[in-house]
Amino acid sequence: MNLEKAVRTYSDMLYKICIVMLCNEQDAQDVLQETFCRYLEKAPVFTDTEHEKAWLIRVAANHCKDVLRFRFRHPQVPIDLLAESLVMEQKQQETLTELFELPVRQRTVIYLYYVEGYQMKEIAAILGISVQAVKKRMQRGREQLRVVWKEECCR
Repeated sequence: MNLEKAVRTYSDMLYKICIVMLCNEQDAQDVLQETFCRYLEKAPVFTDTEHEKAWLIRVAANHCKDVLRFRFRHPQVPIDLLAESLVMEQKQQETLTELFELPVRQRTVIYLYYVEGYQMKEIAAILGISVQAVKKRMQRGREQLRVVWKEECCR
C-alpha cells in the first residue's frame, strides 16, 4: 500500500488514538505526522491490511508514549499562568508577557541581567559566549521592547 492510501485509510483512526492518549491536538498531529514519516522511511512489507494497521497503531502508540515521557521529564507551565503567578500588577504581567515574546537569545540575557542580577561577564560565562555578544543581545532586546512600548503608548 502506498503512503497516500495509508494516510486516507488510517489517519482518522490513528488521530483518535493519539488524542485519547495525549489529550492535546497539536501533539496528536505531530505524532500522526511522525508515524507516517516512519512508515515512509521504513517501507515495511506487510502480510495483509491487518498487519499494516497493527504496525501503524503500534508506532503511533510508541510515539505517544515518548511524548508523554518527555512531558513528564520536562514539565511546562503556560506563559499566562506563569505571568499570573509571578506578579500581581497588570503592568508587570504585560511587561513579563512582552519579555516572553522576545527571541530566546535576547530574552535569556535580559532575564539573567535584570531579574537574576548577573553581571555581563557572568552571563557570558554561563552562556558560553563573549561579553560583546551579551552586550549586543541586550541592546537588541532593549530595542525590541522599546518598539513594543512605543506602539502601546501611541495607541
